[in-house]
Formats: sequence, structure tokens, C-alpha cells
Amino acid sequence: MVRFAVPLLLLVAGSSSLSADDGGRRARDAEKDRTELAKQLSGLTPGKPQQCMPLGRSSDSARVGDTILYKLNRNDIYRTDTSGGCFGLRRGDAIVTRSYTGQLCRGDIIQTVDLVSRMPSGSCTFGEFVRYRKP
Repeated sequence: MVRFAVPLLLLVAGSSSLSADDGGRRARDAEKDRTELAKQLSGLTPGKPQQCMPLGRSSDSARVGDTILYKLNRNDIYRTDTSGGCFGLRRGDAIVTRSYTGQLCRGDIIQTVDLVSRMPSGSCTFGEFVRYRKP
């Protein structure tokens, strides 16, 4: 019975160090995301949160953690924070949305798809949309 206790003890010690390291990585990622968002939105003033944003006006998009920025131009950006679960956002997978109304709205489903395998890699929903503009 003693010979099983040592490997079990090593397994428990190893898993606790992995979870501690995982927490440190998450904290570093969160700080990196905050810095990148501040850089992307620098000099812009947020408006009131909106339930929807018009689709098709965006010329570009950027992802920062669980946030998507839809850029109309350098001085006009919509920000939406997604619900957790879009694993593929951080990896850079393709974003797939469906709209039947010509706009993206809070609660609409986002699906991420791996660019190589074309397999779904996650899904989540849009939060409110906040428009940032140059004052």
C-alpha cells in the first residue's frame, strides 16, 4: 500500500502546481488584454450601451480576450464583450455569426471555427454593444 501512496502524492502535488501556474497565466493574460484594449480604444469616448449594432458598416474587427472590436474606422469602434466559452476567440479562429435582421444584437450566438480543420471550436453570445468615438 505504501508504494501507491508516493505516486499518488506526487500526482496531487503536480496537479496543484499546474493549477497555480494556470491561475498565474490567466492573470497575465487578463492584464495583457486590459493593456491591449486600452491601446485600441485610446482617445475614444464610450457612448451608451446599445442592444444592437448595424451589420455591414464595419470594415475590420479585432479580438482582445473575450472582447470583439468592430471598427467602422480609426475613430469609430463598437465594443462587445462576449459571454465566456468562445475558446477559439483567443486562438484566432474564424468567427461565424448569422443575422436575419441586418444587425448584430445582444444574445446573438457567435460560433468559432478552426481555420485548418473547419471544425467548430466554441460558441458564446454577444453582450451589449458600446460605441466608442473620437470626441
